[in-house]
Amino acid sequence: MSKGITARDRQARFAAYTAFAVQGLCFASLVTQVPQMQKAHHLSDATLSLVLLMVPLVAGVGSVASGALFQRFGSGPVLRVSQPAVAVTIALIGLTGDNDVALYVAVAAFGLFVGAVDASMNAQAVAVERRYGVSLITGFYAVWSVAGILGGLWAALSNKIDLPLFACFTIAAAVAVAASAATGHRLYRRAEEGDGPTAAELKAAGRSVPWRPILIVGAAMAVAYLADAAISNYGAIYIDDELSGADWVAPLGYVAYQVAMVISRGVADLAVRRSGPVRVVRLGGAVGIIGMVGVVAAPNAAFAIAAFAVAGLGLSVIAPVCFTAAGRVDPTGLGVAVARVNIFNYVGFVLGAAIVGAIAPLSADNGLRLAFIAPTALILVVFVTAKGFAPVPVKGARPDAPAMERPTV
Repeated sequence: MSKGITARDRQARFAAYTAFAVQGLCFASLVTQVPQMQKAHHLSDATLSLVLLMVPLVAGVGSVASGALFQRFGSGPVLRVSQPAVAVTIALIGLTGDNDVALYVAVAAFGLFVGAVDASMNAQAVAVERRYGVSLITGFYAVWSVAGILGGLWAALSNKIDLPLFACFTIAAAVAVAASAATGHRLYRRAEEGDGPTAAELKAAGRSVPWRPILIVGAAMAVAYLADAAISNYGAIYIDDELSGADWVAPLGYVAYQVAMVISRGVADLAVRRSGPVRVVRLGGAVGIIGMVGVVAAPNAAFAIAAFAVAGLGLSVIAPVCFTAAGRVDPTGLGVAVARVNIFNYVGFVLGAAIVGAIAPLSADNGLRLAFIAPTALILVVFVTAKGFAPVPVKGARPDAPAMERPTV
Protein backbone atom coordinates (compact mmCIF):
# COMPACT_ATOMS: atom_id res chain seq x y z
CA MET A 1 0.00 0.00 0.00
CA SER A 2 1.18 3.48 -0.82
CA LYS A 3 2.68 5.40 2.07
CA GLY A 4 0.86 8.55 0.95
CA ILE A 5 -2.63 7.37 1.92
CA THR A 6 -4.47 10.14 3.76
CA ALA A 7 -7.67 10.46 5.75
CA ARG A 8 -9.24 11.90 2.60
CA ASP A 9 -8.39 8.71 0.68
CA ARG A 10 -9.94 6.56 3.39
CA GLN A 11 -13.09 8.67 3.27
CA ALA A 12 -13.32 8.23 -0.50
CA ARG A 13 -12.79 4.48 -0.16
CA PHE A 14 -15.58 4.18 2.41
CA ALA A 15 -17.89 6.26 0.21
CA ALA A 16 -17.16 3.98 -2.73
CA TYR A 17 -17.89 0.92 -0.59
CA THR A 18 -21.21 2.51 0.34
CA ALA A 19 -22.03 3.15 -3.31
CA PHE A 20 -21.47 -0.52 -4.15
CA ALA A 21 -23.59 -1.58 -1.17
CA VAL A 22 -26.45 0.72 -2.16
CA GLN A 23 -26.38 -0.60 -5.72
CA GLY A 24 -26.39 -4.22 -4.57
CA LEU A 25 -29.31 -3.54 -2.20
CA CYS A 26 -31.37 -1.75 -4.86
CA PHE A 27 -30.78 -4.34 -7.56
CA ALA A 28 -31.58 -7.30 -5.32
CA SER A 29 -34.66 -5.64 -3.86
CA LEU A 30 -36.07 -5.28 -7.36
CA VAL A 31 -35.12 -8.53 -9.13
CA THR A 32 -36.24 -10.75 -6.26
CA GLN A 33 -39.71 -9.21 -6.48
CA VAL A 34 -40.21 -9.80 -10.21
CA PRO A 35 -42.88 -12.48 -9.55
CA GLN A 36 -44.86 -9.99 -7.45
CA MET A 37 -44.54 -7.35 -10.16
CA GLN A 38 -45.74 -9.82 -12.79
CA LYS A 39 -48.81 -10.67 -10.69
CA ALA A 40 -49.58 -7.03 -9.92
CA HIS A 41 -49.55 -6.07 -13.61
CA HIS A 42 -50.95 -9.36 -14.95
CA LEU A 43 -48.04 -9.60 -17.38
CA SER A 44 -47.65 -12.55 -19.70
CA ASP A 45 -44.27 -14.27 -19.80
CA ALA A 46 -43.61 -12.70 -23.21
CA THR A 47 -44.39 -9.19 -22.00
CA LEU A 48 -42.36 -9.68 -18.85
CA SER A 49 -39.35 -10.75 -20.92
CA LEU A 50 -39.55 -7.47 -22.87
CA VAL A 51 -39.71 -5.48 -19.63
CA LEU A 52 -36.64 -7.29 -18.27
CA LEU A 53 -34.78 -6.92 -21.55
CA MET A 54 -35.36 -3.18 -21.41
CA VAL A 55 -33.15 -2.80 -18.34
CA PRO A 56 -29.74 -3.85 -19.78
CA LEU A 57 -30.45 -2.15 -23.10
CA VAL A 58 -31.26 1.20 -21.50
CA ALA A 59 -28.47 0.71 -18.95
CA GLY A 60 -25.98 0.64 -21.81
CA VAL A 61 -27.24 4.04 -22.89
CA GLY A 62 -26.97 5.37 -19.36
CA SER A 63 -23.42 4.06 -19.01
CA VAL A 64 -22.26 5.73 -22.23
CA ALA A 65 -24.05 8.99 -21.45
CA SER A 66 -22.58 9.21 -17.96
CA GLY A 67 -19.11 8.49 -19.27
CA ALA A 68 -19.39 11.59 -21.44
CA LEU A 69 -20.03 13.64 -18.30
CA PHE A 70 -17.01 12.35 -16.40
CA GLN A 71 -14.49 14.43 -18.34
CA ARG A 72 -16.22 17.65 -17.37
CA PHE A 73 -17.72 16.98 -13.94
CA GLY A 74 -16.00 13.81 -12.71
CA SER A 75 -17.67 10.54 -11.72
CA GLY A 76 -18.48 11.68 -8.17
CA PRO A 77 -21.23 14.20 -9.03
CA VAL A 78 -22.73 11.77 -11.56
CA LEU A 79 -22.88 9.06 -8.89
CA ARG A 80 -24.34 11.40 -6.28
CA VAL A 81 -27.23 12.22 -8.63
CA SER A 82 -27.82 8.88 -10.31
CA GLN A 83 -27.66 6.60 -7.28
CA PRO A 84 -30.51 8.21 -5.31
CA ALA A 85 -32.41 8.30 -8.60
CA VAL A 86 -32.09 4.50 -8.85
CA ALA A 87 -33.64 4.16 -5.40
CA VAL A 88 -36.47 6.55 -6.24
CA THR A 89 -37.31 4.70 -9.45
CA ILE A 90 -37.60 1.44 -7.49
CA ALA A 91 -40.21 3.08 -5.25
CA LEU A 92 -41.98 4.42 -8.36
CA ILE A 93 -42.10 0.91 -9.84
CA GLY A 94 -43.94 -0.21 -6.72
CA LEU A 95 -46.31 2.73 -7.08
CA THR A 96 -47.35 1.92 -10.67
CA GLY A 97 -50.09 -0.45 -9.49
CA ASP A 98 -51.62 -2.05 -12.58
CA ASN A 99 -50.70 0.80 -14.94
CA ASP A 100 -48.51 -0.87 -17.54
CA VAL A 101 -47.41 2.34 -19.27
CA ALA A 102 -46.22 3.77 -15.96
CA LEU A 103 -44.37 0.52 -15.31
CA TYR A 104 -42.52 0.72 -18.64
CA VAL A 105 -41.52 4.33 -18.01
CA ALA A 106 -40.33 3.59 -14.47
CA VAL A 107 -38.35 0.50 -15.56
CA ALA A 108 -36.72 2.46 -18.38
CA ALA A 109 -35.72 5.18 -15.91
CA PHE A 110 -34.37 2.52 -13.58
CA GLY A 111 -32.23 1.08 -16.39
CA LEU A 112 -30.94 4.51 -17.38
CA PHE A 113 -29.81 5.41 -13.87
CA VAL A 114 -28.44 1.91 -13.19
CA GLY A 115 -26.16 2.32 -16.20
CA ALA A 116 -24.98 5.69 -14.91
CA VAL A 117 -24.28 4.26 -11.46
CA ASP A 118 -22.53 1.25 -12.95
CA ALA A 119 -20.06 3.45 -14.80
CA SER A 120 -19.54 6.05 -12.07
CA MET A 121 -19.10 3.70 -9.10
CA ASN A 122 -16.55 1.68 -11.07
CA ALA A 123 -14.72 4.90 -11.92
CA GLN A 124 -14.58 5.79 -8.23
CA ALA A 125 -13.31 2.29 -7.37
CA VAL A 126 -10.57 2.60 -9.98
CA ALA A 127 -9.59 6.01 -8.61
CA VAL A 128 -9.33 4.51 -5.11
CA GLU A 129 -7.22 1.62 -6.42
CA ARG A 130 -4.94 4.02 -8.24
CA ARG A 131 -4.41 6.05 -5.09
CA TYR A 132 -3.77 3.00 -2.86
CA GLY A 133 -1.55 1.31 -5.43
CA VAL A 134 -3.00 -2.19 -4.83
CA SER A 135 -5.93 -4.18 -6.20
CA LEU A 136 -9.05 -3.52 -4.11
CA ILE A 137 -11.80 -4.41 -6.59
CA THR A 138 -12.68 -7.77 -5.02
CA GLY A 139 -13.57 -6.02 -1.78
CA PHE A 140 -15.91 -3.60 -3.55
CA TYR A 141 -17.78 -6.44 -5.22
CA ALA A 142 -17.90 -8.45 -2.03
CA VAL A 143 -19.72 -5.51 -0.46
CA TRP A 144 -22.07 -5.43 -3.46
CA SER A 145 -22.91 -9.12 -3.04
CA VAL A 146 -23.40 -8.90 0.73
CA ALA A 147 -25.82 -6.00 0.26
CA GLY A 148 -27.55 -8.04 -2.46
CA ILE A 149 -28.02 -10.88 0.02
CA LEU A 150 -29.60 -8.46 2.48
CA GLY A 151 -31.86 -7.12 -0.26
CA GLY A 152 -33.03 -10.63 -1.13
CA LEU A 153 -33.69 -11.45 2.52
CA TRP A 154 -35.65 -8.21 2.89
CA ALA A 155 -37.81 -9.20 -0.09
CA ALA A 156 -38.42 -12.63 1.46
CA LEU A 157 -39.42 -11.07 4.78
CA SER A 158 -41.69 -8.55 3.05
CA ASN A 159 -43.51 -11.32 1.24
CA LYS A 160 -43.73 -13.39 4.42
CA ILE A 161 -45.54 -10.59 6.27
CA ASP A 162 -47.59 -9.60 3.19
CA LEU A 163 -46.07 -6.15 2.96
CA PRO A 164 -47.34 -4.29 -0.13
CA LEU A 165 -44.85 -4.05 -2.97
CA PHE A 166 -44.75 -0.26 -2.77
CA ALA A 167 -43.93 -0.38 0.96
CA CYS A 168 -41.21 -3.01 0.38
CA PHE A 169 -39.56 -0.92 -2.32
CA THR A 170 -39.98 2.38 -0.49
CA ILE A 171 -38.30 1.14 2.70
CA ALA A 172 -35.35 -0.23 0.71
CA ALA A 173 -35.20 3.00 -1.29
CA ALA A 174 -35.22 5.13 1.87
CA VAL A 175 -32.26 3.21 3.28
CA ALA A 176 -30.43 3.57 -0.03
CA VAL A 177 -31.06 7.31 -0.36
CA ALA A 178 -30.01 7.94 3.25
CA ALA A 179 -26.76 6.00 2.84
CA SER A 180 -25.97 7.69 -0.46
CA ALA A 181 -26.69 11.16 0.92
CA ALA A 182 -24.60 10.54 4.03
CA THR A 183 -21.46 9.50 2.15
CA GLY A 184 -21.75 10.95 -1.36
CA HIS A 185 -19.94 14.15 -0.48
CA ARG A 186 -16.86 12.08 0.46
CA LEU A 187 -16.41 10.65 -3.05
CA TYR A 188 -13.39 11.83 -5.01
CA ARG A 189 -13.91 15.12 -6.82
CA ARG A 190 -12.97 15.68 -10.46
CA ALA A 191 -9.54 17.13 -9.65
CA GLU A 192 -8.75 14.24 -7.30
CA GLU A 193 -9.53 11.52 -9.83
CA GLY A 194 -6.78 12.59 -12.18
CA ASP A 195 -6.85 12.92 -15.94
CA GLY A 196 -7.51 9.86 -18.05
CA PRO A 197 -6.04 9.19 -21.49
CA THR A 198 -7.14 11.35 -24.38
CA ALA A 199 -9.15 9.99 -27.28
CA ALA A 200 -6.04 10.05 -29.46
CA GLU A 201 -4.05 8.10 -26.86
CA LEU A 202 -6.77 5.48 -26.56
CA LYS A 203 -7.01 5.11 -30.33
CA ALA A 204 -3.27 4.59 -30.63
CA ALA A 205 -3.24 2.19 -27.71
CA GLY A 206 -6.09 0.17 -29.15
CA ARG A 207 -4.02 -0.79 -32.17
CA SER A 208 -1.45 -2.47 -29.93
CA VAL A 209 -3.96 -4.74 -28.15
CA PRO A 210 -4.66 -7.98 -30.09
CA TRP A 211 -8.32 -8.92 -30.56
CA ARG A 212 -8.03 -12.72 -30.83
CA PRO A 213 -7.29 -13.46 -27.13
CA ILE A 214 -9.94 -10.93 -26.15
CA LEU A 215 -12.57 -12.71 -28.24
CA ILE A 216 -11.67 -16.07 -26.70
CA VAL A 217 -12.08 -15.03 -23.06
CA GLY A 218 -14.91 -12.69 -24.02
CA ALA A 219 -16.95 -15.65 -25.27
CA ALA A 220 -16.61 -17.28 -21.84
CA MET A 221 -17.52 -13.99 -20.17
CA ALA A 222 -20.66 -13.72 -22.31
CA VAL A 223 -21.99 -17.19 -21.46
CA ALA A 224 -21.22 -16.68 -17.76
CA TYR A 225 -23.27 -13.50 -17.70
CA LEU A 226 -25.94 -15.09 -19.87
CA ALA A 227 -26.46 -17.68 -17.12
CA ASP A 228 -26.22 -14.93 -14.50
CA ALA A 229 -28.96 -12.94 -16.26
CA ALA A 230 -31.18 -16.01 -16.40
CA ILE A 231 -30.77 -16.62 -12.67
CA SER A 232 -31.11 -12.97 -11.62
CA ASN A 233 -34.12 -12.16 -13.80
CA TYR A 234 -36.02 -15.42 -13.77
CA GLY A 235 -34.85 -17.42 -10.75
CA ALA A 236 -37.53 -16.06 -8.40
CA ILE A 237 -40.25 -16.55 -11.04
CA TYR A 238 -39.13 -20.14 -11.59
CA ILE A 239 -39.40 -20.94 -7.88
CA ASP A 240 -42.69 -19.09 -7.52
CA ASP A 241 -44.55 -20.30 -10.64
CA GLU A 242 -43.18 -23.62 -11.81
CA LEU A 243 -42.03 -25.07 -8.48
CA SER A 244 -44.95 -23.67 -6.47
CA GLY A 245 -42.72 -22.04 -3.88
CA ALA A 246 -44.28 -19.63 -1.40
CA ASP A 247 -43.95 -15.91 -2.10
CA TRP A 248 -41.40 -15.54 0.70
CA VAL A 249 -39.37 -18.51 -0.58
CA ALA A 250 -38.99 -17.23 -4.16
CA PRO A 251 -36.30 -14.59 -3.37
CA LEU A 252 -34.13 -17.15 -1.57
CA GLY A 253 -32.77 -18.61 -4.81
CA TYR A 254 -31.05 -15.30 -5.56
CA VAL A 255 -29.87 -15.05 -1.95
CA ALA A 256 -28.29 -18.52 -2.12
CA TYR A 257 -26.68 -17.66 -5.45
CA GLN A 258 -25.08 -14.51 -4.03
CA VAL A 259 -23.92 -16.20 -0.82
CA ALA A 260 -22.16 -18.84 -2.89
CA MET A 261 -20.54 -16.17 -5.07
CA VAL A 262 -19.11 -14.40 -2.03
CA ILE A 263 -17.65 -17.66 -0.72
CA SER A 264 -16.20 -18.70 -4.08
CA ARG A 265 -14.63 -15.35 -4.86
CA GLY A 266 -13.09 -15.33 -1.40
CA VAL A 267 -10.86 -18.27 -2.33
CA ALA A 268 -10.60 -17.87 -6.11
CA ASP A 269 -7.41 -15.80 -6.06
CA LEU A 270 -5.61 -18.43 -3.95
CA ALA A 271 -6.84 -21.19 -6.26
CA VAL A 272 -5.53 -19.38 -9.33
CA ARG A 273 -2.13 -18.87 -7.72
CA ARG A 274 -1.90 -22.56 -6.78
CA SER A 275 -3.45 -24.28 -9.80
CA GLY A 276 -3.39 -21.71 -12.60
CA PRO A 277 -6.27 -19.95 -14.36
CA VAL A 278 -7.04 -22.73 -16.88
CA ARG A 279 -7.78 -25.34 -14.21
CA VAL A 280 -9.77 -22.90 -12.11
CA VAL A 281 -11.91 -21.84 -15.08
CA ARG A 282 -12.55 -25.43 -16.12
CA LEU A 283 -13.49 -26.38 -12.57
CA GLY A 284 -15.73 -23.32 -12.33
CA GLY A 285 -17.41 -24.24 -15.60
CA ALA A 286 -17.96 -27.83 -14.45
CA VAL A 287 -19.47 -26.73 -11.13
CA GLY A 288 -21.59 -24.15 -12.95
CA ILE A 289 -22.99 -26.80 -15.29
CA ILE A 290 -23.76 -29.12 -12.38
CA GLY A 291 -25.63 -26.31 -10.67
CA MET A 292 -27.58 -25.38 -13.80
CA VAL A 293 -28.48 -29.01 -14.47
CA GLY A 294 -29.80 -29.13 -10.93
CA VAL A 295 -31.90 -26.04 -11.64
CA VAL A 296 -33.39 -27.64 -14.75
CA ALA A 297 -34.10 -30.93 -12.95
CA ALA A 298 -35.29 -29.41 -9.66
CA PRO A 299 -38.40 -31.20 -8.33
CA ASN A 300 -39.13 -28.53 -5.74
CA ALA A 301 -38.14 -25.08 -4.49
CA ALA A 302 -35.62 -26.31 -1.89
CA PHE A 303 -33.72 -28.31 -4.50
CA ALA A 304 -33.68 -25.34 -6.88
CA ILE A 305 -32.34 -22.99 -4.19
CA ALA A 306 -29.48 -25.40 -3.51
CA ALA A 307 -28.81 -25.73 -7.24
CA PHE A 308 -28.65 -21.94 -7.65
CA ALA A 309 -26.01 -21.90 -4.89
CA VAL A 310 -23.93 -24.54 -6.70
CA ALA A 311 -24.19 -22.56 -9.93
CA GLY A 312 -22.97 -19.46 -8.11
CA LEU A 313 -19.94 -21.30 -6.75
CA GLY A 314 -18.81 -22.15 -10.27
CA LEU A 315 -19.88 -19.19 -12.40
CA SER A 316 -18.47 -16.56 -10.04
CA VAL A 317 -14.82 -17.34 -10.84
CA ILE A 318 -15.06 -16.89 -14.61
CA ALA A 319 -15.38 -13.11 -14.90
CA PRO A 320 -12.46 -12.16 -12.59
CA VAL A 321 -10.09 -14.52 -14.41
CA CYS A 322 -11.28 -13.05 -17.73
CA PHE A 323 -10.04 -9.64 -16.66
CA THR A 324 -6.70 -11.04 -15.51
CA ALA A 325 -6.23 -12.75 -18.88
CA ALA A 326 -7.05 -9.48 -20.63
CA GLY A 327 -4.35 -7.72 -18.62
CA ARG A 328 -1.76 -10.13 -20.00
CA VAL A 329 -2.31 -8.95 -23.56
CA ASP A 330 -2.59 -5.22 -22.86
CA PRO A 331 0.73 -3.37 -23.12
CA THR A 332 -0.92 0.05 -22.84
CA GLY A 333 -1.62 0.21 -19.11
CA LEU A 334 -4.79 2.10 -20.03
CA GLY A 335 -7.30 -0.69 -19.52
CA VAL A 336 -8.07 -1.05 -23.23
CA ALA A 337 -8.27 -4.86 -23.09
CA VAL A 338 -10.37 -4.78 -19.91
CA ALA A 339 -12.83 -2.39 -21.55
CA ARG A 340 -13.12 -4.69 -24.54
CA VAL A 341 -13.76 -7.76 -22.40
CA ASN A 342 -16.35 -5.82 -20.40
CA ILE A 343 -18.42 -5.43 -23.59
CA PHE A 344 -19.13 -9.16 -23.45
CA ASN A 345 -20.61 -8.65 -20.00
CA TYR A 346 -23.40 -6.53 -21.52
CA VAL A 347 -23.74 -8.89 -24.48
CA GLY A 348 -24.25 -11.85 -22.15
CA PHE A 349 -26.75 -10.06 -19.95
CA VAL A 350 -28.84 -8.88 -22.92
CA LEU A 351 -28.75 -12.33 -24.53
CA GLY A 352 -29.67 -13.98 -21.24
CA ALA A 353 -32.79 -11.86 -20.87
CA ALA A 354 -33.68 -12.31 -24.54
CA ILE A 355 -33.09 -16.08 -24.88
CA VAL A 356 -34.81 -17.11 -21.66
CA GLY A 357 -37.62 -14.64 -22.32
CA ALA A 358 -38.15 -16.06 -25.81
CA ILE A 359 -38.22 -19.72 -24.73
CA ALA A 360 -40.25 -19.41 -21.51
CA PRO A 361 -43.62 -18.59 -23.18
CA LEU A 362 -43.42 -21.73 -25.37
CA SER A 363 -44.76 -23.92 -22.57
CA ALA A 364 -47.33 -22.89 -19.99
CA ASP A 365 -46.19 -25.45 -17.39
CA ASN A 366 -42.45 -25.89 -17.95
CA GLY A 367 -41.38 -22.87 -19.99
CA LEU A 368 -38.67 -21.65 -17.63
CA ARG A 369 -37.42 -25.17 -16.97
CA LEU A 370 -36.89 -25.53 -20.73
CA ALA A 371 -35.44 -22.02 -20.99
CA PHE A 372 -32.74 -22.76 -18.39
CA ILE A 373 -31.44 -25.53 -20.67
CA ALA A 374 -29.99 -22.91 -23.07
CA PRO A 375 -27.58 -21.24 -20.59
CA THR A 376 -26.72 -24.66 -19.16
CA ALA A 377 -25.61 -25.94 -22.56
CA LEU A 378 -23.78 -22.74 -23.45
CA ILE A 379 -21.53 -23.01 -20.39
CA LEU A 380 -19.71 -25.68 -22.42
CA VAL A 381 -18.12 -22.73 -24.22
CA VAL A 382 -16.04 -22.22 -21.07
CA PHE A 383 -14.30 -25.56 -21.62
CA VAL A 384 -13.63 -24.79 -25.29
CA THR A 385 -12.04 -21.44 -24.42
CA ALA A 386 -10.29 -22.44 -21.17
CA LYS A 387 -6.76 -22.46 -22.61
CA GLY A 388 -7.26 -18.85 -23.63
CA PHE A 389 -7.23 -17.85 -19.96
CA ALA A 390 -3.45 -18.32 -19.93
CA PRO A 391 -2.47 -16.35 -23.06
CA VAL A 392 1.10 -15.64 -24.03
CA PRO A 393 1.75 -12.25 -22.41
CA VAL A 394 2.27 -9.35 -24.77
CA LYS A 395 5.54 -7.52 -24.20
CA GLY A 396 5.02 -4.65 -21.80
CA ALA A 397 1.73 -5.96 -20.41
CA ARG A 398 1.08 -5.77 -16.68
CA PRO A 399 -1.05 -8.78 -15.75
CA ASP A 400 -1.11 -7.92 -12.09
CA ALA A 401 -2.54 -4.45 -12.63
CA PRO A 402 -5.94 -3.89 -11.03
CA ALA A 403 -8.78 -4.76 -13.37
CA MET A 404 -12.26 -3.32 -13.27
CA GLU A 405 -15.10 -5.81 -13.07
CA ARG A 406 -18.84 -5.18 -13.22
CA PRO A 407 -21.48 -6.89 -10.98
CA THR A 408 -24.70 -8.91 -12.01
CA VAL A 409 -27.20 -6.20 -12.94
